[in-house]
Amino acid sequence: MQTIKKTSRILHFALWAVQISLSAGLIWAGLTKLFTPAQPLAEMWPWTAAHPTLVIVTGFANLISGIGIILPSFFKGKDQLVTATAIGIIALMLAAAGFHIIRGEAFQIGVNAAFAALAGFIIWGR
Repeated sequence: MQTIKKTSRILHFALWAVQISLSAGLIWAGLTKLFTPAQPLAEMWPWTAAHPTLVIVTGFANLISGIGIILPSFFKGKDQLVTATAIGIIALMLAAAGFHIIRGEAFQIGVNAAFAALAGFIIWGR
């Protein structure tokens, strides 16, 4: 019984650490896309120069996902919202990876894969 409680406690802390990390990464990406001027943003992410509307859409999607992966955890019994957000993050990351692969930028999908894996861990743990 003691081992189960200890494992449960470790999982709880691991989930929080992953949720906070994923939230920070997504919020940073969202704010960067929404508030960085076009030229510096295009230097950082070349695809943004050709797709300004997509930059805004994905910026809001990242920002909402970053908030949604952590905020419901502060309210008792709202873990299903965290799980739903994590599923949405995986869908967003798959779409982003597909976009980069189509553009011949497969080397850029590492962050997408990492974010999707973190979201998958949250789904598994919750």
